[in-house]
Amino acid sequence: MLTILGFAMIATFLVLIMMKKMSPIAALVLIPALFCVFVGKGAHLGDYVIDGVTSLAPTAAMLMFAIVYFGLMIDVGLFDPVVRGILRFCKADPMRVVVGTALLAAIVSLDGDGSTTFMITVSALYPLYKRLKMSLVILTGVAAMANGVMNTLPWGGPTARAATALKLDASDIFVPMIPALAVGLVFVIVLSYVLGLRERRRLGTLTLDEVLAEEKETVLVGAGGSASAATGGSGGGTDDETAFQVLDPGRPTLRPRLYWFNALLTATLLTAMSMEWLPIPVLFLLGAALALTVNFPHIPDQKARLAAHADNVLNVSGMVFAAAVFTGVLQGTGMVDSMARWLVDIVPGSMGPHMALVTGVLSLPLTYFMSNDGFYFGVLPVLAEAGAAHGVSPLEMARASLVGQPLHMSSPLVPAVYVLVGMARVEFGDHTRFVVKWAALTCLVILGAGMLFGII
Repeated sequence: MLTILGFAMIATFLVLIMMKKMSPIAALVLIPALFCVFVGKGAHLGDYVIDGVTSLAPTAAMLMFAIVYFGLMIDVGLFDPVVRGILRFCKADPMRVVVGTALLAAIVSLDGDGSTTFMITVSALYPLYKRLKMSLVILTGVAAMANGVMNTLPWGGPTARAATALKLDASDIFVPMIPALAVGLVFVIVLSYVLGLRERRRLGTLTLDEVLAEEKETVLVGAGGSASAATGGSGGGTDDETAFQVLDPGRPTLRPRLYWFNALLTATLLTAMSMEWLPIPVLFLLGAALALTVNFPHIPDQKARLAAHADNVLNVSGMVFAAAVFTGVLQGTGMVDSMARWLVDIVPGSMGPHMALVTGVLSLPLTYFMSNDGFYFGVLPVLAEAGAAHGVSPLEMARASLVGQPLHMSSPLVPAVYVLVGMARVEFGDHTRFVVKWAALTCLVILGAGMLFGII
């Protein structure tokens, strides 16, 4: 019964948000609360929610101050050269823009943190997507898939969890998987090329001069007070007008004299994250406070900057705490454990010698419907034990378990995905509808490459 209710709860959530019958925050809170009552444990709902909130509170704090920090860096112009460089490289060609999205997300993912990757990628490319009127779900989908492939780096999380759960060396798991993961990344880039061609056919192309001329015209119209005629209604604050503020050379928040200070501060922050000098939430809290104080020493300016980013902060942190209700109920009621046991039990005995393949396939739905901790510490050891009985090595099982990460990064249980869709102003349901099929295909390509190379 717990298994049925668990799958029913997840299915209900996904259907309602994809059909836009409920907002993600409302669905993440109300649906698990309702199913907690169905399970007969409504009296324990408070305990489950508190446990979930406690576990995700550091993540929410990290995202809150990270959004403030990177928002300030956008305001002061740190990313302006990056955006202009990408604009010149892409030549206002939608195909190049989409391929550039995959490459940028993959490169930035080397820091091992999905939230940071999405913040930097969206900060740099959102204005370009808006100016060219490109589909924003392509931005979120491609960034999520590229980050999902790169998330398998030993310091990214899943590989370390698999190594810990099976008592293996992380390098023994990851290094042999590099060819298969490289194939997966190439597939994401090829897919980006195809999606970009589709956007090019839909939109056509502009020259760089035409794009910059439109940008200048938008700035001038806004400054002249007649923006409503150009942007369709409000004298300012529309998505299209806001989109290219990052390139407006006359905006009052620019701090050109502090450019190298901000660049050094950001580099130091990312280095401290990768070296784990302090917990990530503490690093972003300190970084945001320092950036705000140095760039905007006057208190009214500080309040204005915080107010400007309050919308993103509230949306993302609220989503994380709402997700805490979902994960708390899933884990507290035992639904996750029951679902995992059921999936393991339905594997036919004849598939024993092929447990690595089974693990690779199961990693798609399991890492999507549960956290990485739940899968790697709860399910993988059981699968590995079943595989060992048929002569399948734990190393093969660990490698196969990494296959589902491109899909996992778009799971509603991953806090970073809310940063991605929130900053890109994309509905979570729209992102899900677009990305699931392509991410699942990317996972299967990695699995197929692993089998072809004899890695799995």
